[in-house]
Amino acid sequence: MDKKILIVDDAAFMRLMLKDILTKNGYMVVGEAENGAAAVDKYKELHPDLVTLDITMPEQDGISTLKKIRSIDPQAKIIMCSAMGQQAMVIDSIQAGAKDFIVKPFQPERVIEAVSKVIG
Repeated sequence: MDKKILIVDDAAFMRLMLKDILTKNGYMVVGEAENGAAAVDKYKELHPDLVTLDITMPEQDGISTLKKIRSIDPQAKIIMCSAMGQQAMVIDSIQAGAKDFIVKPFQPERVIEAVSKVIG
């Protein structure tokens, strides 16, 4: 069965880039969300195997979204994405339950390495 992935990023072109990398490598992108609130709704609806979650978004940032999704599903697998490779944010994300962290601009090899490590 294909692994289902939900992509969350406020920038449409970033979602498109990630979707392209993932689908070319055999993953199925089942949904996209442009902010944290939409991401939580989509998670409940789609039950993806993995969420890629941008940290910096309007309305609800990635770390609070991560915590909300994990409160719904403690087994949720989430990889954080950010253009700012800030150590504090990486640490906050991991402590909040993120499985990995990828930095923008996306390196396809790094994205696939992170995804395959988390969901195979």
